[in-house]
Amino acid sequence: MKIKRYKKEFEYSYAAGIFPTVELLLNRPESVLEIILNSKANNNEGVLKIKDICGKKGIPLCVNDAGIDLISSKENCYAAGVFKKYEGSPAKKKDHLVLVNPENAGNLGTILRTMAGFNITELALIRPAVDIFDPSVVRASMGSLFKINFKYYENFDGYAEDFKDRVFYPFLTNGKNRLDELAVKSPASYIFGGESSGLPEEFLHTGKSVVIPQSKEIDSLNLSIAVGIALYSIFGENK
Repeated sequence: MKIKRYKKEFEYSYAAGIFPTVELLLNRPESVLEIILNSKANNNEGVLKIKDICGKKGIPLCVNDAGIDLISSKENCYAAGVFKKYEGSPAKKKDHLVLVNPENAGNLGTILRTMAGFNITELALIRPAVDIFDPSVVRASMGSLFKINFKYYENFDGYAEDFKDRVFYPFLTNGKNRLDELAVKSPASYIFGGESSGLPEEFLHTGKSVVIPQSKEIDSLNLSIAVGIALYSIFGENK
């Protein structure tokens, strides 16, 4: 297929880099349209693994330096996967992470990787929200995107209507319950607002609001840092 610079309206996207491409092949092989390699790609372990998987699964593989250049701005990008976009509703019996109006691609990619690190696989994104298929998100997640089940919702009410029988834990800087004292009841939804303004004040009355204790030297924590702290506190070692 002809490779074009990514646009949100495309029905496909790209995973740039050896590791994200391997993760795509291992976790979403049914979505892969094509794998492309840089002519300078060495036969390192990652490239050999890509070739082996493609051979076993009958996935098209080609050398396309111009295509690699369009997909990635990094000079050392030796492989990329072209894949169909997909979406699936979060599982009803599992805990969810809910991001309300996330804006930053790097933050979302980091959050996806953190979710995979704590075996949290269910994600709801409330619009307006950053494009999860933007190649910069895929790259920042190091391919963890392909381990996550997610769905976009037009508003939080639509999400809440689909998942009534669970506890909502919205995170706010003035939340009523300290994270380090929180007794979680599953299935649960851990809700975070966007980078610019966090969650609206009405979320104080949605479920059981939570605060991450912090000093008064800052207004708030970075979104990806806050999510990481929360997931470690709730799902970290020995929890």
